[in-house]
Amino acid sequence: MEAYQVLQGPEGYLPPAAAMHGITLGETGQALIEGRLVKKEEAVGHIAKKLLEATTPTFFPGPLLLWKTTSYALERGKLIREIAAEVNAKVIPMPDYRPKYPMINPEVEINPNHPNLTIWFNKIDVGVFIGVHCHQANLALKIIRGGTGCYTVALCAEEGHEEANTSLRETDNDTLRELLAAIKDLRKKGA
Repeated sequence: MEAYQVLQGPEGYLPPAAAMHGITLGETGQALIEGRLVKKEEAVGHIAKKLLEATTPTFFPGPLLLWKTTSYALERGKLIREIAAEVNAKVIPMPDYRPKYPMINPEVEINPNHPNLTIWFNKIDVGVFIGVHCHQANLALKIIRGGTGCYTVALCAEEGHEEANTSLRETDNDTLRELLAAIKDLRKKGA
């Protein structure tokens, strides 16, 4: 039997939980690419390549990034904006986790309980989540994998997300700088 892979969707109405298929988060210095444990550096390069190849890359900053006012968080926000500018990505915030009913404006916000609506509306092919609480991120990532063709990236400050197509753990500002440098390096090489 082949090992389960966390591939770009759509996987179906109710995709299986990746953890139930043996996907683990790994240790410090490791990351996940489609369910495989790899070195962090490989995942950073993979994310850079995915962002540069995307037609509609989009960053989804969550409340852990949007509502913090420490100098560290402000620098983090600037780094995300710089990365987004480098790959010509949209930035659509997820300011809180309350359901947005009966309507949302998918051009400017994402409904955390139905993230697929924003992804379909904007034709997003690579979505990057950062600053989203882990429990909410895994829920949104699973919904996206189940019903869209969006490739998901989780830049997690904690242990990572097995439901993402690619997940970095312990993503600090130095890691964001590494990602920015990898993007610039690939761009120089003609990617």
